[in-house]
Amino acid sequence: MEFLTFAWVTNPEIWLSLVTLSALEIVLGIDNLVFIAILTGRLPAHQRALGRRVGLALALITRLMLLATLAWIVGLVEPVFTVAGKAFSWRDMILIGGGLFLLWKATVEIHEMVEKEEDEPDSPQGAAGATFRGVVLQIAVIDIIFSLDSVITAVGMADQLWVMVTAVVIAMIIMIIAANPLAEFVSTHPTVKMLALAFLLLIGVILIADGLGLHVPKGYIYFALAFSVAVETLNHFVRRRRKRLKGA
Repeated sequence: MEFLTFAWVTNPEIWLSLVTLSALEIVLGIDNLVFIAILTGRLPAHQRALGRRVGLALALITRLMLLATLAWIVGLVEPVFTVAGKAFSWRDMILIGGGLFLLWKATVEIHEMVEKEEDEPDSPQGAAGATFRGVVLQIAVIDIIFSLDSVITAVGMADQLWVMVTAVVIAMIIMIIAANPLAEFVSTHPTVKMLALAFLLLIGVILIADGLGLHVPKGYIYFALAFSVAVETLNHFVRRRRKRLKGA
């Protein structure tokens, strides 16, 4: 094997594949990270960091388990049944189910934000009815959806299993480092949280469309997100400047 003979050290194609795949895994993990940040924000303050770590650990385990069953992954794209001339595979059904779940969850979160009497960050006591087990269970469900997309991308990008595994681990380490700062920022800025929820709604629609055979390049989605974040960042600076001027 090339890995055992260390021939990979001087193989630029493998290094390029590893770097490219790691970057893609990070990008594909953004929606997973946003979902975990929002969901753990419902927990009491002392459980949020643990919830994020457990959620990301589950995401890593799910991805590695899927990579260990490549033959099964390939079988997921095989047609299972046909409706009105459209063939559906297990992958299609998982994507549609995950998209519907995201639409439901994001809609519920938006409704609760709109119904709040005051525009304030998440309560340190957590949301009513939110339990650690319930939040982790929801994270585990959505991890399967996002992991499937991530692993299928990895299989198409690299030939060596160890390259796929290394890229997934590198991406997950970076996500773990970014998890707490991102979650705290989302929690303390309600407008950013609303933007993140709108992003999850968009991802839900895209997952359903993909399951129905209507592929939308994710580059468009991430460009829209980046543009929205840039606009919100400008708004944030404008609000801070106005506060300073009022206080002067």
